[in-house]
Amino acid sequence: MLKFIPLLLLAALTNLCSRNETAWAYGGADRLWDLQEINGVPFPANTTLSFLDAETIAIQGPCNRITASNTVPYPWFKLTFISSTKMSCPDLRYEKSLTNALKRTTIVEILDDVMILSNTENLNMVFIAAD
Repeated sequence: MLKFIPLLLLAALTNLCSRNETAWAYGGADRLWDLQEINGVPFPANTTLSFLDAETIAIQGPCNRITASNTVPYPWFKLTFISSTKMSCPDLRYEKSLTNALKRTTIVEILDDVMILSNTENLNMVFIAAD
């Protein structure tokens, strides 16, 4: 019986290390997030963000769909852009401001139906759950 204790400890530690600690596990999953404002200014173009899995995020901007990864533990947030469609549309200038803001985010806060992406330099992006 005693010879199995190290195996049980190893299994428990492996389970703890493999748990997801990203925003997906802290209220971000299974929701569609609508961008409401950037730095207190209403965002004029339809934009949504969703967590596809523990590390993959999809952003539907005004013109294009962007796929990115976030692998840092909550409350930290760092997007690594993977791919994007390359469509042009009249709201392309809003999409450029969106992607510039997303690249600068470092913190995520999720409380019920509100998600805020921010950084320490006064960037605030407010999202509301659509569901």
